[in-house]
Amino acid sequence: MAIIVNLDVVLAQRKMRLNTLAEMVDITPQNLSVLKSGRAKAIRFDTLEKICEVLQCQPGDILAYDQNPQSTPEHAEVSDD
Repeated sequence: MAIIVNLDVVLAQRKMRLNTLAEMVDITPQNLSVLKSGRAKAIRFDTLEKICEVLQCQPGDILAYDQNPQSTPEHAEVSDD
Protein backbone atom coordinates (compact mmCIF):
# COMPACT_ATOMS: atom_id res chain seq x y z
CA MET A 1 0.00 0.00 0.00
CA ALA A 2 1.30 3.45 -0.85
CA ILE A 3 -0.10 5.11 2.29
CA ILE A 4 2.04 4.53 5.37
CA VAL A 5 0.45 4.95 8.81
CA ASN A 6 2.93 6.19 11.42
CA LEU A 7 0.47 6.31 14.31
CA ASP A 8 2.58 3.90 16.37
CA VAL A 9 5.59 6.19 16.01
CA VAL A 10 3.65 9.28 17.12
CA LEU A 11 2.12 7.35 20.04
CA ALA A 12 5.59 6.24 21.15
CA GLN A 13 6.93 9.80 20.89
CA ARG A 14 4.05 11.01 23.07
CA LYS A 15 4.42 8.04 25.44
CA MET A 16 0.74 7.29 25.00
CA ARG A 17 -0.99 3.95 24.80
CA LEU A 18 -3.42 3.03 22.04
CA ASN A 19 -6.25 2.47 24.54
CA THR A 20 -5.72 5.91 26.06
CA LEU A 21 -5.89 7.57 22.64
CA ALA A 22 -8.97 5.54 21.74
CA GLU A 23 -10.73 6.73 24.88
CA MET A 24 -9.76 10.36 24.31
CA VAL A 25 -10.83 10.29 20.65
CA ASP A 26 -14.01 8.29 21.40
CA ILE A 27 -13.20 5.46 19.01
CA THR A 28 -12.98 1.77 19.79
CA PRO A 29 -9.50 0.41 20.44
CA GLN A 30 -10.19 -2.20 17.74
CA ASN A 31 -10.90 0.44 15.09
CA LEU A 32 -7.85 2.43 16.13
CA SER A 33 -5.76 -0.74 15.94
CA VAL A 34 -6.98 -1.33 12.37
CA LEU A 35 -5.85 2.20 11.49
CA LYS A 36 -2.50 1.80 13.28
CA SER A 37 -1.74 -1.45 11.49
CA GLY A 38 -2.42 0.09 8.08
CA ARG A 39 -5.39 -2.18 7.38
CA ALA A 40 -7.95 0.66 7.37
CA LYS A 41 -9.49 1.46 3.99
CA ALA A 42 -10.63 4.94 5.07
CA ILE A 43 -10.60 7.42 7.93
CA ARG A 44 -13.15 10.10 8.62
CA PHE A 45 -11.75 13.61 8.70
CA ASP A 46 -13.38 14.32 12.05
CA THR A 47 -11.63 11.26 13.51
CA LEU A 48 -8.31 12.34 12.01
CA GLU A 49 -8.90 15.83 13.42
CA LYS A 50 -9.53 14.45 16.92
CA ILE A 51 -6.43 12.25 16.74
CA CYS A 52 -4.30 15.23 15.68
CA GLU A 53 -5.83 17.39 18.41
CA VAL A 54 -5.10 14.85 21.15
CA LEU A 55 -1.59 14.03 19.88
CA GLN A 56 -0.86 17.70 19.04
CA CYS A 57 0.38 16.81 15.58
CA GLN A 58 -0.37 17.31 11.90
CA PRO A 59 -2.02 14.70 9.64
CA GLY A 60 1.32 14.40 7.83
CA ASP A 61 2.90 13.21 11.07
CA ILE A 62 0.53 10.24 11.06
CA LEU A 63 0.10 9.55 7.34
CA ALA A 64 2.77 9.42 4.65
CA TYR A 65 2.74 8.61 0.94
CA ASP A 66 5.33 6.21 -0.45
CA GLN A 67 5.78 6.75 -4.18
CA ASN A 68 7.57 3.42 -4.59
CA PRO A 69 5.80 0.93 -2.33
CA GLN A 70 7.42 -2.48 -2.12
CA SER A 71 4.86 -5.02 -3.23
CA THR A 72 5.31 -8.21 -1.32
CA PRO A 73 3.35 -11.24 -2.41
CA GLU A 74 1.17 -12.73 0.31
CA HIS A 75 2.45 -16.25 -0.32
CA ALA A 76 6.07 -16.05 -1.35
CA GLU A 77 7.71 -19.32 -2.19
CA VAL A 78 10.90 -20.22 -0.36
CA SER A 79 13.58 -22.12 -2.19
CA ASP A 80 15.96 -24.60 -0.58
CA ASP A 81 18.70 -23.79 -3.13
